[in-house]
Amino acid sequence: MITQKHHNPVGRIPILQISPVVDEGRWVAKAFAGEVVPFSATVFREGHDSVAAEVQLISPSGKATKHRMHVQGYGSDRWQTQIRLDEVGTYRFAIVAFADDFETWHHNTEVKLAAGIDEELMMLEGVALFERAAAKTGQPNTFAAKFAELAKVLANGKLSPTERFEQASTEAVRELLWSNAIRSLETISAEFEILCERTEAGRAAWYEFFPRSEGAKFDAKTKTWKSGSFKTATKRLAEVKDMGFDVLYLPPIHPIGRSFRKGPNNTLIAGEQDPGSPWAIGAKEGGHDAIHPELGTESDFKSFVKAANKVGLEIAMDLALQASPDHPWVKEHPEWFTTRADGTIAYAENPPKKYQDIYPINFDNDPAGIYQEVLRIVLKWVGFGVKIFRVDNPHTKPVVFWEWLISEVNSKHPDVVFLAEAFTRPAMMHTLGKVGFQQSYTYFTWRNSKVELESYFNELAHTTSAFFRPNLWVNTPDILTEFLQFGGQPAFKVRAALAATAAPSWGMYAGYELFESVARPGAEEAIDNEKFEFKPRDFKAAEKAGKSLAPYVKRLNQIRAENEALWQLRNLFTHWSDDGAILVFSKHVSAQHSTGGKANTIVVVANVDPHAVRETTVHLNLEALGLPNDSRFEVEDLITGNRYEWGSDNFVRLDSFVEPVHILRIGKTK
Repeated sequence: MITQKHHNPVGRIPILQISPVVDEGRWVAKAFAGEVVPFSATVFREGHDSVAAEVQLISPSGKATKHRMHVQGYGSDRWQTQIRLDEVGTYRFAIVAFADDFETWHHNTEVKLAAGIDEELMMLEGVALFERAAAKTGQPNTFAAKFAELAKVLANGKLSPTERFEQASTEAVRELLWSNAIRSLETISAEFEILCERTEAGRAAWYEFFPRSEGAKFDAKTKTWKSGSFKTATKRLAEVKDMGFDVLYLPPIHPIGRSFRKGPNNTLIAGEQDPGSPWAIGAKEGGHDAIHPELGTESDFKSFVKAANKVGLEIAMDLALQASPDHPWVKEHPEWFTTRADGTIAYAENPPKKYQDIYPINFDNDPAGIYQEVLRIVLKWVGFGVKIFRVDNPHTKPVVFWEWLISEVNSKHPDVVFLAEAFTRPAMMHTLGKVGFQQSYTYFTWRNSKVELESYFNELAHTTSAFFRPNLWVNTPDILTEFLQFGGQPAFKVRAALAATAAPSWGMYAGYELFESVARPGAEEAIDNEKFEFKPRDFKAAEKAGKSLAPYVKRLNQIRAENEALWQLRNLFTHWSDDGAILVFSKHVSAQHSTGGKANTIVVVANVDPHAVRETTVHLNLEALGLPNDSRFEVEDLITGNRYEWGSDNFVRLDSFVEPVHILRIGKTK
């Protein structure tokens, strides 16, 4: 029998739709150190008396603070405020609503004085109000004295009611009562949590390269390859850092299976010299806890991690939970795989595609065994100095496993970050974020038009930001979109600029700076794919010849580092242009929420048509930029150095073949 479930009482003053809250508090909301987080709630009461709201916040160290909320719009019952979170750990917060007795008295008195009614009565009401405030226990003596003084002012019959009212309504009085409201009917919501993680969990620039290609050499005489190694790859660390990247992500570094090894361009037959896909993990040399012998030893890897850290790079390691047929697990733990009706182990399939070189893991046959083994592996690499894991295809494994694993790892090492490489349905991608993944790949790669980008950026910044932290990658070894295949160099520029400015985290796979754009026929990935072969590149020669995007990428990362507005996700605001291919968005951080006490505002204007020159008028909502509606101000293009005078409506001409994007910083108002 189903019985009726009683709902929680609404409270004397209703407090509804609290944010940031994930699924009514089932999971904690996310933030990262230095993030400005918007708090909001719907608060209202019966009748016409004034109501107010505040956030009561307790930091991980136990510091309690109160933050008054503002009504979001005229006639709205939606209240909000923004709070910068700087401590790593779990914050607790609740929304407090209350009757704002001073505002109720002030409004009623203002109306009645104007009408010439109940003038002395309203003065008496004010006296009683301030005497009550003065008698409140636990407040500073200066506040009590001020309230007592105001009570005397309103009781002073030598002054007219209007004069008394004006003295009790000065800006100084209003400021005092903003932070020390005279309140009643106080109502407090349920308490919720926000997990504030280290800054790199939410803000970083990522770069990906294959260590085996860095320093790889081909001997034309013997027609043999010599693999690159951690030692040769170390030589490129400074170059990656010089472009402004914070994280270097490595594809799997483990032994690669020989059985059903894939050849160049994903062919089914591999030659003796073909290195195979790094994601076909496991051979006689070992599995997920081993290093490919051609890359070096464990000692070499530790040295590589230290060298990266020395130049300011963190190493992100690939966690791909699958096995080649040669993986030690296949013999030692056949129960960790799925056996088909004919007795063979099932390999990976996405019909009609077949991946005979990979066995998926079955997490249901021996969950205790495989869970503990993966935890052991992750903790081993954490012990080597790895604090970031890019997780391959997490959406093909049980969500409950990830919730357990990330919780176990973060309970011991809260600074470890997991990035979900999940290109799948929204429900799965979002739930992976809710259960613990600090970051995720996104649909950004396939959002190319103005309308698509506006919609998706707003979703990322405002709809899912409490639990889904985007990392905008412009390309991967698996993804070379038609936009890049046919858009030429302008396409590479505009995509990099958008990724670097729209979100605090973005990523780029090696070769992007060389404008690699030729796809394998019938596939959305580069021809001669590095997943299946060595691919040494001469980055320096390309840059010297003026055929590299590296200087542009370096400038983008410099702009990110120098402008706090770009450190945030939730402050993105889209503006209007009269052209269907000119995308406009801004990011603003107030002086109150910046580290240096100075406001910072960036406006990005992008021509997302890589084949044309576009001219249009851009219409800015100046309120979203923290400016009066009639402002005139200087903007500096941080790419070209050009300066312009702008206001709410501005002419723009963007030539894709010259500079397809304005990244404008707002300067002095005029």
